Amino acid sequence: MNNTTIIENFHGHVFLGEGHETSERRTWAVIWLCGAMMLIEIVGGLLFGSIAVIADGLHMSTHAGALLLAALAYTFARKHADNRNFTFGTGKFGDLAGFSSAIVLAMIALLIGYESVIRLFAPVAIHFAQAIPIAVVGLAVNIASAWLLSGGDHHHGHSHGRSHGDHHPDESQQIELGKRTLRLDVFEDGVPPRFRIYREAGPELTAAAVSIETKRPDGSLKRFAMANRGDFLESVDEIPEPHQFSANVNVGKLSTTVEFVEHEHTHASVGSDNNMRAAIVHVLADAAVSVLVIIGLFLAWVFGWLWMDPLAGIVGSLVIANWAYGLVIDTGTILLDMNPDKAMTENLRQSIESDGDRIADLHVWRLGPGHLGAVISVVTSDSKRDQKFYRKRLSRFRSLSHLTIEVELTS
Repeated sequence: MNNTTIIENFHGHVFLGEGHETSERRTWAVIWLCGAMMLIEIVGGLLFGSIAVIADGLHMSTHAGALLLAALAYTFARKHADNRNFTFGTGKFGDLAGFSSAIVLAMIALLIGYESVIRLFAPVAIHFAQAIPIAVVGLAVNIASAWLLSGGDHHHGHSHGRSHGDHHPDESQQIELGKRTLRLDVFEDGVPPRFRIYREAGPELTAAAVSIETKRPDGSLKRFAMANRGDFLESVDEIPEPHQFSANVNVGKLSTTVEFVEHEHTHASVGSDNNMRAAIVHVLADAAVSVLVIIGLFLAWVFGWLWMDPLAGIVGSLVIANWAYGLVIDTGTILLDMNPDKAMTENLRQSIESDGDRIADLHVWRLGPGHLGAVISVVTSDSKRDQKFYRKRLSRFRSLSHLTIEVELTS
């Protein structure tokens, strides 16, 4: 029996999420916005003698403090990304900050709920002329904060599955054939997958002169005729899954072969930035409470329903508690190194065991947004299958950023 342990680290020890520095800048920008609003409210409240305005300014300070936790996590993770004292990098600092923010949100929910219940049974006088404008200003600040944190769009998350409309490197191949430069794509933007060939340089193409023949790992062949679509040629037939094959491209008497490798797409939670998510949840929770407070105050003012204000607070506390619970679960599982994507892990196991080998031990955990670590112990009877063989086999799992393979040879 021969044991060989190989450690493969494809991306060093930097496991920060995509756009880490951009998210860091956005978070600091929101902190400055909240800090400025806090100072304006406190100074204005002191000048005009409004305790309500001062109270909202102090509330804004807690808002800025919670976001400060997220900003410091971004900064610390970036500055210490290459620090070898962190065995698996600093990618989890965002999850730690997100977990802490979730605890703070839960405490805020309890405080709001407690205060609302007290006021439900013991109503207090409300100065509507001051309270409603303050709530509206607070809502505006929260909306602006959420907009800044999200970068002014809604493309913060990572989708589950292939991103339509974006060509991954394995789905777009540049081909040089004689005097022509071509681009071969697997296109599936909301339509069944088909080959598309674009002429980037050289003589024109005709559909009759072009064909593609694929050869899959099991030896099966399929020929694709092409049709002219104006700016490109497109295969008449759809491409069956999976997209892992050799494609022989024929243009007249010239031909070349390119390789397509089907990459494994992980669950959305693997790429999610829980630090940014916590920051956005915090401002959205505050915004939701502001909306409920405005509605409650307006109804109490117009109809004299003083109970509407504390009722809005109770509903708001339940909303915040629900969001906090989700954050605690998602970040807690990462901090405890639970398996972040069971479906991908099972596909990884099948990739190894589909050809007669056996996995004796397998551990998968998240290192940071979009980065997974794995420890795999493989038992094989084929002496030719070393770590390079398994590295190639697992290359389609793009999120595996730190891979440790142990190969055990049995007689």
